[in-house]
Amino acid sequence: MDKRLLDILVCPVTKGSLVYETQKQELISVSAALAYPIRDGIPVMLEEEARRLSAEEVERYRERAPSP
Repeated sequence: MDKRLLDILVCPVTKGSLVYETQKQELISVSAALAYPIRDGIPVMLEEEARRLSAEEVERYRERAPSP
């Protein structure tokens, strides 16, 4: 994922920052508890395509999320 692209992308639901999960190829929105998939190098920023995060995942990613 291009760092410049990651810097400008925000969660479409909360407008909050995202965490890039390289292993799962997802962009994580801690504030919305959603994981947006990256397919063929393209972020799919649609709420209906996102995966809901468990409470444990939210806590784990909260530590990695950039400060507002």
